[in-house]
Amino acid sequence: MMGLQRMRRPTQAAGPPQFVMRELEREHIERYLQQVVGKDVTLLAIVPLGEAPSDGAALKAYGYGKPLRIDYRVAGERRSAVFHTMAPNCFGHEFPSDRAQALLWAHSAYNHLPRHVGSLDVGAFKADGTLASLGSTGEFFQITEYAEGRGYNEDLARLCDGGKLRHLDCDRADALCDYLLEIHSRPGPDPGLYTRRIRELLGHGECIMGLIDSFPHHPAVPASVLEEIERLCVQWRWKIKGLQHRLRQVHGDFHPWNILFSDGTEFRVLDRSRGEWGDPADDVTCITANYLFFSLRRSDRLEGPLGALFANFWRRYLSGSGSREILSVAAPFFAFRGLVLASPVWYPQLSDSIRSKILRFVINVLRQDAFDPSEVNKYLES
Repeated sequence: MMGLQRMRRPTQAAGPPQFVMRELEREHIERYLQQVVGKDVTLLAIVPLGEAPSDGAALKAYGYGKPLRIDYRVAGERRSAVFHTMAPNCFGHEFPSDRAQALLWAHSAYNHLPRHVGSLDVGAFKADGTLASLGSTGEFFQITEYAEGRGYNEDLARLCDGGKLRHLDCDRADALCDYLLEIHSRPGPDPGLYTRRIRELLGHGECIMGLIDSFPHHPAVPASVLEEIERLCVQWRWKIKGLQHRLRQVHGDFHPWNILFSDGTEFRVLDRSRGEWGDPADDVTCITANYLFFSLRRSDRLEGPLGALFANFWRRYLSGSGSREILSVAAPFFAFRGLVLASPVWYPQLSDSIRSKILRFVINVLRQDAFDPSEVNKYLES
């Protein structure tokens, strides 16, 4: 883990929801069934459940989400199985990884409930139309490229420790802002994904309610404060969940530990999270909340070099986007980031005074109709 904020998680790499219809070829199914049962298999028939048997040839009209009955013979014994797939829908199954999660769970769970039909295997379509067995797999893993560079958190830590603001610090912040403007210029493919993203901002285990539930008993964090944050965030969900025109390409976890700078303003990003599409406020509040966080650790308020980076970032982003609407939706995203920064789990050494200030900032921002970047110190104190 490179820094306390890096809650490492595999993410969806899919682009816009796409669903390629495949033909189910006789030889592909036979080869797959042989892999599953460990013996030679003769395919007898493939038929949509409830319809009359076919001759077992390719099923060209097959549609995902429609169960199929497969009849086959093994060592002279006739057997039947049901072939299940899932179609995309708006109930948390928009992406291939969502559907994979559901089917992997089903394979594990079906075989542990008395009287439930058994699951023989769980598999996946490969790019060439063949079928791969996954039934014997355990935990999944991911391998990524290695990127050289130093975490942007080191720049902010230097400023936190009393360092002076360099031209390079300003240039790097501008480069990050311009990067967000670039990726945020790409609109999302399905407006329903915005509603999902706002729902997950509150209810996902990695987001607001999951973070609240992870807070241990702590003298600086009364339960009443967390309850108030949660209540206000639910109100904000109803304010913004219909703003589907705001769906854009996002990083989703754009904090300093996920940004690696090499020389000058060249950088790479790591660990994008919770899907490709969301509200640009997610990324902008994430990075600017960290300018605030490091400034609080330096001088107990937003000021000095980190205050300048905060103000300039917001000024540049608002000018470059040509819209101030982000200020009207930023509050619950600041709540999410504030809960991370104030968490005794993620930052156990943080002083109680700063922890309390962050939560005060969150509540005061949530109580405003729109966020004002020039009023941060007021939000910290009132």
